[in-house]
Amino acid sequence: QVQLVESGGGLVQPGDSLRLSCAASGRTISSYVMGWFRQAPGKEREFVGGIDRSGESFDYIDSVKGRFIISRDNDRNMAYLQMNSLKPEDTAVYYCAARPAFRVSPIRRKDDYDYWGQGTQVTVSS
Repeated sequence: QVQLVESGGGLVQPGDSLRLSCAASGRTISSYVMGWFRQAPGKEREFVGGIDRSGESFDYIDSVKGRFIISRDNDRNMAYLQMNSLKPEDTAVYYCAARPAFRVSPIRRKDDYDYWGQGTQVTVSS
């Protein structure tokens, strides 16, 4: 079992930055792909970005490319989502998730993530 806890959300203005953290416990995350998802009110939970177990391969949705950066520190059992140039449409609850690295399905596939955090609210508003 892997327990995930997100932190770092808050209320910010358009153009601001936030860094979300995901603290893992129970098992080392070095064997897991880490993903970030978000869910806005009335919408489906969507993939934002993911990082492979080594931290060398990434995938982002187009709307965050060039603005969001995912990283991980396997030694500290942490994953991060740096969000820059935030827009009101980025407002959502953000979740980190973990899936075994051996799964070959696309990392955007939500159903293949075994472990989820409780989420942290990000609100972008002037």
